[in-house]
Amino acid sequence: MAGFITYIEEVVDELKNKTSWPTWAELQSSSLIVLVATFITAAIIFGMDSGFKILISDGVYSFFK
Repeated sequence: MAGFITYIEEVVDELKNKTSWPTWAELQSSSLIVLVATFITAAIIFGMDSGFKILISDGVYSFFK
């Protein structure tokens, strides 16, 4: 049990004294980058999905029927 308590104390010490936490401005900037990247990825996937849907329903697939 003493080893577990030592482990918890070391974790708390590392989080308080050794971890560099971002500033509020850095956090906002990073969040904005992630949000924009997520919307771009979603738009790409939506475009590919729509393209394949059109291709299958009206295009190449119906040509082979």
